[in-house]
Amino acid sequence: MTAADEADEVDRVDRADGGGENDAAEEVDEVVDSAPVRLGARVGIGAYGVTHLVVAVLAIQLAFGNTSERTDQSGAFEALAHQPLGLVLLWVLVIGFAAATLWRVYEAVRGFSWVQERRATLMRRAQTGGQAIVSGTLAVLGVTTLVGGSGGGTEKATAGVLGLPGGQVLVALVGVGTAVVGGWTVWSGWTRRFMENLALPPSLRVHRFADRTGLIGFVAKGLTLVLVGVLIVVAAIRFDPQQANGLDAALKGLAGQPYGPYLLVALALGLIAYGVYGIVDARYHRIS
Repeated sequence: MTAADEADEVDRVDRADGGGENDAAEEVDEVVDSAPVRLGARVGIGAYGVTHLVVAVLAIQLAFGNTSERTDQSGAFEALAHQPLGLVLLWVLVIGFAAATLWRVYEAVRGFSWVQERRATLMRRAQTGGQAIVSGTLAVLGVTTLVGGSGGGTEKATAGVLGLPGGQVLVALVGVGTAVVGGWTVWSGWTRRFMENLALPPSLRVHRFADRTGLIGFVAKGLTLVLVGVLIVVAAIRFDPQQANGLDAALKGLAGQPYGPYLLVALALGLIAYGVYGIVDARYHRIS
């Protein structure tokens, strides 16, 4: 075999390998871009909104003295599970969260066709990756509720980390990170960055509704994250994992403060706006 023949053979092998990779990539594109996954992603986005609506209702009940329920995502899933057809609805939410996770991971890797600037694309990829983690966590939490599990994992996890060398620093960093995300969420709401994710129809009424619910909702959501982050930092300083029990501890701590119930109702109304925006987002989110 001549040198030219050997070069042709190597070229054919490279093309075959590249073709196999391209075929696999195309298959992944077909699966993620399929109608069922796209529909499931919208269901997952809407499910996130529904979850916050239920959390808001639990927060209002807490403001009026009902402290027996968990006022977080776990409590929301448990509340849904005890309603007529609640288990069916919870299964729908879990499937939606799973589909949204798959779609967001794919979107974070593939990028965004409507974003041209490189820095903005990188920021969106990071944000979408974080949203994929949230959706995946909620899917697991929903399955845990369906099989009879319960919440409280945050406190146990924090206790475990606090027991490690340098655990207090790690927990404090998580708290600071959570508060920073909360501040960024407030900023995103105030500057209306969330509107960039929507492909709205040419209707002034729809634009105003999405803008107002998103503004109020993102600010409220961000403030709850800041509150959770502060409690995590306090838990690290005091070496007390009970204070790092997530949103439930944050809202119950707020309810116990002077004028706390009034502040809690105001925050709950903001979370209702966030939940309503989530449903709008499910309908008009850019899914390409």
